[in-house]
Amino acid sequence: MAWYNNQENKNDVVLSSRVRLARNLEGYPFASRLGDEEAREIIEKVGGLLEKGGFASIDFTDISPVRAGMLWEKHYVSHDFVNKKGPHTLMLNESMGLAVMLCEEDHIRIQSILGGLALDKAYQNACAADDYLSGELPIAYHQELGFLTHCPTNLGTAMRASVMMFLPALTMAGRIGTLANHLSKIGLTMRGFYGEGTGAQGALYQISNQITLGITEEDTLRKLSDAVRQIVESEHELRALITPEKNPKTVDRICRAEGVLRHAYLLSSDEFLTHYADVRLGVALGLLSGIDLSTLDTLLIEMMPYNLAHRENKTALGEKERDLLRAKYIKEMLKR
Repeated sequence: MAWYNNQENKNDVVLSSRVRLARNLEGYPFASRLGDEEAREIIEKVGGLLEKGGFASIDFTDISPVRAGMLWEKHYVSHDFVNKKGPHTLMLNESMGLAVMLCEEDHIRIQSILGGLALDKAYQNACAADDYLSGELPIAYHQELGFLTHCPTNLGTAMRASVMMFLPALTMAGRIGTLANHLSKIGLTMRGFYGEGTGAQGALYQISNQITLGITEEDTLRKLSDAVRQIVESEHELRALITPEKNPKTVDRICRAEGVLRHAYLLSSDEFLTHYADVRLGVALGLLSGIDLSTLDTLLIEMMPYNLAHRENKTALGEKERDLLRAKYIKEMLKR
C-alpha cells in the first residue's frame, strides 16, 4: 500500500518517510556515460534479480507521458528520470513501499517510502533490497570514499533520508525561513513537496540530510529524527494558539475551505492544495469532523493532473475538464 493512502498513517505533521540509496556496478561507467547496450545490460542484471523478489518492471522508454507523470506525482521516480533519454526502468514493489530506479543518475537508486515517521523501518527495507542486490552483483565501493556515485555530494553512505512534513502553523507564523537556515547549519536541508527546486505548496516540506561523507547512516537517521521531533513540537505549540477565540479569521478560513472542497464545481491544483492545507489543519485541530487524514492524503496525490488523467484512462485532460473532474472526485471521496 502506498504511503499516501496508508490507513495506519494518522500523523498530523509527518506524512511520510523516505530513504534512498544510490549504488553503481563495478565495470561500467556512470549512467551519464553509459551506452544504450551497457544500460540494457545493467537493467537486465538488476531488474532480473528484483523481478524474482516480487518487483514489477516498468520500462520508461516505452511508457505514456501520463503514466510516467503519475509515477512522478506518487514520488516513485524523479523528474529527471521521467525526462531521461535512453534505456531506464523502474522496478516497483508498491505493497512494500519500494521503488528502484535503474539508470537514472546512478545505475541503481533504491527508495523505500513509508507513511508517518518511520525512518528506521524505511532504512531497514532499503537495506534489505541493497543486501539482496549486493549479494549477487559487484557494487562500486572505495575503502576511504565509501560508495562511489555519479555526484560527489553522494559519496560515502550514498544515502538520502527525508521526511515529508505538514507545517501550516509554522508557515503562517513566518518561521519557515528561520527554520531552513537552522537546518542548513546542522547539515539538513528543506525543500518543497516535489523536492529540489519546487515550491512549498500546501504547507508541505521535505526535510533531508545534505551530508553523506564522514558520517554513518545511523548518525544521519538519528540527526534527522531528532530535528523532525523538534519541528513537530514547535508546530504543535503554534497550533495550540489557533482557537476560535484567538484566531477567528483562521478558523473561518478553515471552515470555508471545507465548504469549497465539499461543494466546488471547478477546482484547480493550486486551489486544491491551498484548501487541502486549511482542511487538514482543521481536522488536526478538531475543528472539522467527518474527514480523516488518510482520505486527505490520498486526495493529495490522486487529484494531481497526471493521476486524474490516468484515472480517466486518457492521454491528456483539458484544464477545464481536469478541474471539473477534480472537484467531482473530491466531493465523492468526502461523502464516504
